[in-house]
Amino acid sequence: MITFFISLILLLLGYFIYSKFIERIAGIDVNKKTPAYTMQDNIDYVPMPWWRIFLIQFLNIAGLGPIFGAVAGAMWGPVALIWIVLGSIFAGAVHDYFSGMLSLKHNGLSITEIVGIYLGKNVKQFTRWFSIILLVIVGAVFITGPAKILASLSPDYLDLSFWAWIIFGYYIIATLLPIDKLIGKIYPIFGFALVFMALSLIIALFYFGYSIPELSFENMHNAPEKFPIFPMLFITIACGAISGFHSTQSPLMARCVTNEGYGRRIFYGAMITEGVVALIWAVIGMSFYGGVRELNDVMLAHSGNAAYVVNEVSNTLLGKIGAVLALLGVVAAPITSGDTAFRSARLTVADLFKYEQKPMKNRLIISIPLFAIGYFLTTIDFSIIWRYFAWANQTLAMIVLWAITVYLVKENKIYWITLIPALFMTAVTATYILIAPEGFAFSKNIAYTLGGIITLIFFALLMKFKLGLKNIDFE
Repeated sequence: MITFFISLILLLLGYFIYSKFIERIAGIDVNKKTPAYTMQDNIDYVPMPWWRIFLIQFLNIAGLGPIFGAVAGAMWGPVALIWIVLGSIFAGAVHDYFSGMLSLKHNGLSITEIVGIYLGKNVKQFTRWFSIILLVIVGAVFITGPAKILASLSPDYLDLSFWAWIIFGYYIIATLLPIDKLIGKIYPIFGFALVFMALSLIIALFYFGYSIPELSFENMHNAPEKFPIFPMLFITIACGAISGFHSTQSPLMARCVTNEGYGRRIFYGAMITEGVVALIWAVIGMSFYGGVRELNDVMLAHSGNAAYVVNEVSNTLLGKIGAVLALLGVVAAPITSGDTAFRSARLTVADLFKYEQKPMKNRLIISIPLFAIGYFLTTIDFSIIWRYFAWANQTLAMIVLWAITVYLVKENKIYWITLIPALFMTAVTATYILIAPEGFAFSKNIAYTLGGIITLIFFALLMKFKLGLKNIDFE
């Protein structure tokens, strides 16, 4: 219990102290007109109140990550809490803040265009296609996940396929409509519901006297050799610590922000809020069944299906009515991330081909192929899609952190605030793809060695750029 409360306090201190330090480094101009006004089109560029944008941003970035990812990450034990806290404060929230603020400073550009400005056109082209693939995968993942939960709550004839089509139809509508017509109206309500649900569950956990494990660095996973803490834990818990997907969402909201001074509370604040949700679900996962070992047994028995744990936790702690409300909150998170994933994919493709998005016809021309690919991906095994999504997600975060670092170097600002997370995430993503079964499946020693070498090469390139010996253009 002590570990939980210390973790919670640290997350709050991160927002109230470290975020102000980050804001001073970034530099803001509260008198400058934002893209919401200078480029207003009433489709994607629409001025909205900061509190509404905050709740939309929180819901956009939340998805299944801080719930399913946190429950899966809890299989490693309390060491997961360290990653959630440190990752959120020093990596995830910084990544999200600069993703949003750099978009604000560059007329609401998508993150792929921001990457191109600072890492060169070749990296931009790669990141464009990479992020489009990631976003479509996110959309597919966030159809299957909530559809499974809704199917479990409804009669047998309303099966997985039925709910998948309903969610898919909603995605089409939400992607095409102006951002303030649907997303701007209902997402703040869902965002509040998701926070309320998490708080209700942790209060119930304390009320019923569950024992919460204290801090330990032990790898408690049921297969520690196959799933070492590094890099597996840092890929499993993405949303709730750091997630590249967030960098695709921050520009969506940057196009609606009315004052640069709101950036800290919207972008940094939403990530810290997500960290709190992940912290709660990780603690619940470690406590509900009596301990981490027991959680591993349950997850193993249900093929790693975190949805089973979420369903059982909600029914037990909140009763039938409370459970339905809680699960609807869990469903709302991925659905409302899935539709904005497709929306981001549409805008990224539009940026790629310089295709005006005000006419509905143009939005349809881009969206239909994206939805067709997304539907095809829903037919593939969910666990396979999730693993590739997790790695791609963290790889995009790594690329964005390097772009931000180069920006800080060019502006002669304190750059270690993103350099350290960039180096860490480079080591994580490189080592993971080298060691994972879905990657190269190298031995641990080889993967760690090569991962370290790749990280050092990236560091050397930055230092070479900083010394002015060569522009870090990768061309």
